[in-house]
Amino acid sequence: MNDKRQNGQGLARIVRATRCSWAGLLAAWENEAAFRQEAIMVIVLLPLALWLGENGVERALLGGSLLLVLIVELLNSSIEAAVDRIGPERHELSGRAKDLGSAAVGCAIGVVAFVWLCVLWP
Repeated sequence: MNDKRQNGQGLARIVRATRCSWAGLLAAWENEAAFRQEAIMVIVLLPLALWLGENGVERALLGGSLLLVLIVELLNSSIEAAVDRIGPERHELSGRAKDLGSAAVGCAIGVVAFVWLCVLWP
């Protein structure tokens, strides 16, 4: 049976999805120190990116690379939460999943450094 009534459709679905998105952002802010640190970095650097970029493409690259870090951190936090939900015992695959998520965040931060160097270094 189709569950369109339960999930809503049209505008109701969009409103529900938006509420869930805000709840996720709030949960990340409240529970994840790394997300708070990276969000503050974005709050500080995004206006600088808009000011330093000489055209729309440069501003998009500078700002988009910053937002990429937040996106990857949200995904990393969701992986960590799912792994922690499974159980507190140590397991090689759980550790690997968390390490891979952390590596993804590190790569995203590397993208920020690379993009900012390429755009701003004459």
